[in-house]
Parts: sequence; structure tokens; C-alpha cells
Amino acid sequence: RMAAAPPSYCFVAFPPCSRDGLVVFGKNSARPRDEVQEVVYFAAAEHEPGSKVECTYIEIEQVPKTHAVVLSRPSWLWGAEMGANEHGVCVANEAVVTREPASESEALLGMDLVRLGLERGATAKEALDVIVALLEEHGQGGNYYEDGSSCHTFQSAFLIVDRNEAWILETSGKYWAAERITEGVKCICNQLSLTTKIDAEHPELRNYVKSQGWWNGDSDFNFSEVFSLADDHLACCSGRESLEKQGGDVSAQAMIDVLRDKDSGVCVDSESFLTTASIVSVLPQDPSFPCIHYFTGTPDPSRSIFKPFIFVDDVKLVPKVQSPSFGNDDPAKKIPRFQEKPDRRHELYKAHEWARSLLENDQDKGQKLMRIMLDLEKQGLEAMEDILSRTEILDPAEVVDLFYDCVDTELKFFK
Repeated sequence: RMAAAPPSYCFVAFPPCSRDGLVVFGKNSARPRDEVQEVVYFAAAEHEPGSKVECTYIEIEQVPKTHAVVLSRPSWLWGAEMGANEHGVCVANEAVVTREPASESEALLGMDLVRLGLERGATAKEALDVIVALLEEHGQGGNYYEDGSSCHTFQSAFLIVDRNEAWILETSGKYWAAERITEGVKCICNQLSLTTKIDAEHPELRNYVKSQGWWNGDSDFNFSEVFSLADDHLACCSGRESLEKQGGDVSAQAMIDVLRDKDSGVCVDSESFLTTASIVSVLPQDPSFPCIHYFTGTPDPSRSIFKPFIFVDDVKLVPKVQSPSFGNDDPAKKIPRFQEKPDRRHELYKAHEWARSLLENDQDKGQKLMRIMLDLEKQGLEAMEDILSRTEILDPAEVVDLFYDCVDTELKFFK
């Protein structure tokens, strides 16, 4: 039996389930417990013809122009678990296991495809087209974890969202299928979820599965049934009910509450896995309002603060949530890989470790600290609601150091 995929959860809610013409996106990234995630911003850039881009394991052709992106990523790799671009596109990935063994040969990781989709796609559909074209050209494969002793490989699923629509993209090798969503609440987790409603697919998908003897061509084509191992695809995601109960009122706060829920299993804290970082994005359907992206940059959302980020020119960089860089000496870049594990903790992660131990070991002080943290978060959420309820256009100068200031304030509290 293959190793279980890490149980991450991704959500999207559309009006009328969500509040005031907002699309709300969220993800908990479940990863190996000790892995550090950083939050990094890359400005839009133009690239010389013929230039290449070095992804986690392989080099591929660069495109003439890449969009500005903000990413939450395991700090040893190039790609991202989740993130957003300046055009209001959000992408998150899920590791999934299918009946097709995932390749150990180094190719693109699902996380690389998240970043490539964001850098190259100005809409959700463009990001999807980018991802499937790259899958066709380069394939997916390679170790998902920073682990020199064994190779953990998975196939990928993606939730790709913009102000107007979302796509659920599920893949096995280079084959894929996708469903378009424009209403209601959707959740994807670490197993296949697409069934018979398929709005786009790999042109050879059905011929391929027929040739493998997985589908006879007579019954309805059900992607999860065809590609899942046994009955893997039956259990649905547990957070969806809690969002649907909000009855037309899914807001950033409601999404945060779902991501914090340990009882439902959405907030993972198990022997092998921990929710190492989380994101919530609010995408107004009216393009005159800015999209707002909240990142924790720290593990366990039930003990972390969601801090807002808005794309503006010259946005202030936040080194305190960036891991140290080891350049070409990084054990992730040397072959054989991962022979040692450097200390990748960033300043916020270290400060937050102290807070987590206080929350675990001293109930009174811990509860007091948690109240302060949640109060800080609430101020940020209210300030952002204010921005989304104004009639005048946002002045970029007002938010250029928004995320920087939030991280700074959080650090001061921990100190």
C-alpha cells in the first residue's frame, strides 16, 4: 500500500453561499510536522527570449512575462503549496494517490505547477491551461518531502480560483480532467473527487483508460471511480458541511474558523502531519475592489494569526517570514539530495514556537496570549472589511506595508 497522501484541505465558496459578492478561498497545508513554510513575494518580471527557469528539480523554458505572486511554500522547494497572483488568481494543490503509481523520476512537482500557474495565468482558466500544458511537456514526479532516506511521490489535484469561477483539476501522470464551479461551496482533499461532471479533459484520457482496461466505454465515465484505488474516493471532505451551515454568510472569518477546526479533521495535528501553514483569500466579484490574501506563515492555524496581504506596486518585502537561503550549498539542490537538513526556521517561526509552547504548557498565560493574538487578527479583519465597503478607490500607499506591519506587530507580542 502506498503511503497516504498528506491530508490537506482546500475550500472555495461562491455567492450566494458567501457574503456580499465575494468569492472566499482557503487552504490548510498538511505537511511533515517539522517542515517550515515561508511566505514569499515575487514581483512581476520580464524575461529575455530563450531564458530558463530552475524549478525544484528540473529546468524549463521561461515565458516572456511573469505575474507578481505571493506564495506560502515549504522553504526547501521552488514552487508553493498555495498562493495568489496580482490578477486575483489563487491556486492550491493536493497530493493524491491514484491507481497509477506516481513517478520517482525528477520532473515537475505539484507544488511547482502551483507557482507556474500563478506566474503565467491571468485567470483561473489560463492557469489551468498552463498547468496541463506543462504536465504534457514535462510530466510530474520526484520526492514530495525533504527526505534523503526515502522517496515520497504523489499525483496532484488543484483548486484554481479567480473572481468569477473556480476549476477543480485532478491529474494522474500527464492525464487529467477538470470541473468548472461558479456557485455553492466546494472542498477538495487528498483524494479524487471528480465524478461524471467533467468540463475539460486530456484529449486522450478516455482512450488511455480503455487501453488500460480500467473502463469499458459503455458505462458513464466517472473519473474518481476509474482512477482511484478501491473505494478511496467515497469519503468527502468534512469541512464542507460547516461552510454550508453558514447559510449565505461565508466570510473570511467563517473560512478561518473552518480551517481552525481540529474536531472535523480539517486542522491536521497527527503523529506524521501538521497543518504547517494556512491561507484565506477574499476575491470581490467587482474588479474595482482589491483581493485580500491572509497568510499565517506559521503552523497550526488554531494557534496562529491570519495576516492580510494586498498586491500593490513596490509592496514592502517581509524578510521575517522568509527562511534563510543556502544557495547552491542547499542539500535540496545537491545530488544525492537531502543528505542533511539545515535549520530553515524564519524569525516569525522561531517566535511562534515560543508562543506554541506557552499555549501548550501554561494554561493561564496561554489563554491570555491567545486572546491578544485573536484580537490582533480581528483588527486586521475589520480594517480589511472597511476597505471592501468603501466607495472610493484604495490608495496603494495605505497598504504597501500592510503585511509587513502585521508580522512586525505579531513578533512584538511574542517578544
